[in-house]
Amino acid sequence: MFTGIIERTLTVLGTVDGPGFRRLTLAVDWIDVKHGQSIAINGCCLTVAEIAPGELQFDVIAETLAKTNLGSLQQGDAVNAERSLRVGDRIDGHFVQGHVDGVARLVDVAANGEEWRLTVEAPNDLAKYLVPKGSVAIDGVSLTLALVQDNQFQVALIPTTLELTTLKSRPIGWLFNLEADVFSKTIVSYLERTKS
Repeated sequence: MFTGIIERTLTVLGTVDGPGFRRLTLAVDWIDVKHGQSIAINGCCLTVAEIAPGELQFDVIAETLAKTNLGSLQQGDAVNAERSLRVGDRIDGHFVQGHVDGVARLVDVAANGEEWRLTVEAPNDLAKYLVPKGSVAIDGVSLTLALVQDNQFQVALIPTTLELTTLKSRPIGWLFNLEADVFSKTIVSYLERTKS
């Protein structure tokens, strides 16, 4: 379980394909990470597979590569990283499971002296979970939906989010990892099942 409050951005050192997975290596200086722990990378919950001086390695399976943007990462790319919650931690964002629902395309960036807004297009099957003023996680960042229109939504970014995450640097067309709010998914799923 995560909160969508990014601890830091990390740099991809490289990727290597293995039998049925891709090994993702990130540069990091966390000294208190242990083998087997969960860390959200661009919002996707991954397990620490190897620890070496100055780096962490993760094995990303085929299903995760197909449903997220992790398969497109290359050496030098930056990713958002958050370690999992511990009992007693403050929850500053919203409940983020690290289970990415799909990818959503960045279609517009509106940046001026007053605000910075991203317009993102969700897949049609995920749009039903988008609720005005509700929560969403894109590339692991907890955000509030400022506007929802059909399958597009807008998020307004505060200066701290721009500074501490990769969201400011993403080009038009970037595929964000999208995790809809778990409460929205639960309610919609329940209503759909009981309706039929």
